Amino acid sequence: MLILLLAASAMSAPERAEAPADAFFAHLSALCGRAFEGRIVSPPVASDREFAGKRLTMHVRDCGENEIRIPFRVGEDASRTWVISRRAHPGEASAVLGLSHDHRHGDGSEDRLSRYGGASVAPGTESRQEFPADAFSRDLFARENLPASIENVWAVEVHPARKFAYELRRPGRFFRVEFDLSRPVEPGSAG
Repeated sequence: MLILLLAASAMSAPERAEAPADAFFAHLSALCGRAFEGRIVSPPVASDREFAGKRLTMHVRDCGENEIRIPFRVGEDASRTWVISRRAHPGEASAVLGLSHDHRHGDGSEDRLSRYGGASVAPGTESRQEFPADAFSRDLFARENLPASIENVWAVEVHPARKFAYELRRPGRFFRVEFDLSRPVEPGSAG
């Protein structure tokens, strides 16, 4: 038993198992500079009409050590960007991930409904992370009279060489869009 404990404590950092959030961020970082086309795979609802018949693309870009920006384009509408960031977690050796939504008007000014999202509260997996709405987002949704959104939980999945998925769920609402990672598109057409 003592030998096992000594062997475990002697492992260098690269030999230790990578935390799920760190592995997830690495999978996402590997897509940097590439763009992909997607489609909605959740059942259609009236509020998804703005997506109907439009080309959906994402472009993984502006990749840093602790932040990756992913513009999500709906047809010609380039107002949405998903921002995945590594955040320090007090008392923990590894970081948690954050998801925020950066919404802009055509002139580049910030929309009143922007910067909402949350931090991963569970370890997740190397392929899926979930982000319940944080206090800032709940306050924003309450102030903007969007009470249903207070219970939002977003998820992002990365399955290397196969699929990237973004989803939103809450009571009475489920939205999911999946992107084919096996078929990159030209970044210029993705925002």
